[in-house]
Amino acid sequence: MKIFSGLSRKATYLMAAAALAVMAAPMSAKAEDRVSAVHAFPEFLVYTKTFLAMVADINERGKGIVQIDVRGGPEAIGMFEQPAAVRDGVVDMVHTPGSFYGANVPEIDAMVASRVTPMEARANGGAALMDKAHQERFNVRHLGWVDGGIKFHIYMNSEPKFRDDGILDLTGVKLRDNPIYHAFFEQLNATTASMPATEVYSALEKGVVDAAAWTEIGIPQLKWNEFLKYRVDPTFYNTDIGVIFNLDAWNALSPESQKLIQDVVIEWEGKSYADRQAEVAADAKTLADGGMSFVSHSAEAGETYRKMADDSAWARMYERIDGGGAGAETYMALRKAYALAE
Repeated sequence: MKIFSGLSRKATYLMAAAALAVMAAPMSAKAEDRVSAVHAFPEFLVYTKTFLAMVADINERGKGIVQIDVRGGPEAIGMFEQPAAVRDGVVDMVHTPGSFYGANVPEIDAMVASRVTPMEARANGGAALMDKAHQERFNVRHLGWVDGGIKFHIYMNSEPKFRDDGILDLTGVKLRDNPIYHAFFEQLNATTASMPATEVYSALEKGVVDAAAWTEIGIPQLKWNEFLKYRVDPTFYNTDIGVIFNLDAWNALSPESQKLIQDVVIEWEGKSYADRQAEVAADAKTLADGGMSFVSHSAEAGETYRKMADDSAWARMYERIDGGGAGAETYMALRKAYALAE
């Protein structure tokens, strides 16, 4: 009986060990979440460098918890197709300007016309409102606003002309367009052509366009200054580059993964803001040293010019969300959070 009893105990131990192994296998496989990601712009642009550095930070701190696999940029999925790809779960995470999907989430225009920093928007509840709109309208989380605080100029290959009231006149100018600018450019009477940023160099070279709007930084990297010789001041709008994450994929992550990713993105809101501000003066010097002329509005006309841009963005959002009716509360809350300077 002792022999059989011993064998029984041994068999019990083996069965228990096997059961534990079976239970541990899925736990081990699930211990580290895997996230797929793409970015809108080519790798050489500073905005993509920010994203890749942020991903490297997450991966370093997320060993054993979560790892992000970057599949590439617009060569992997077209930049204008990326928002739909993350919404539909083709990829988990995308780094992209909100204006690329503004027709689906019109609240993004609050960031476009913002007079506050990303950090201020997070502190005053604006970031939470933006995330809520993204979840409800687009099946994604809006995790953060990175490289914020960078504004736009219009760059031209011929000397700018001005109306009698001192505002830029783009009559006859073939301007590269993008959804973020279109309403504003219409007011300036431009002839517009919409195209991805990756096609602009060729379009300038061939004369398809002779002007383009872009941020305060990045023109030298794109080499558009080989053709564009004038910069119109002052700046207008803000970069609205964010990190969005498929809502279903986000909910499937462990709480540890969610916290790590969100915490790091918030850290990079502040870090990237400071880093980009330091680069504005450097890029301006590069352009000036290369022969670009900076042409300014008068102080009064410049403020009117900026207000025209902001008002066009707010008006677009007002119409899209029914700001005078069902969307009035949202409109006013966003205006309060993102336009504090008014």
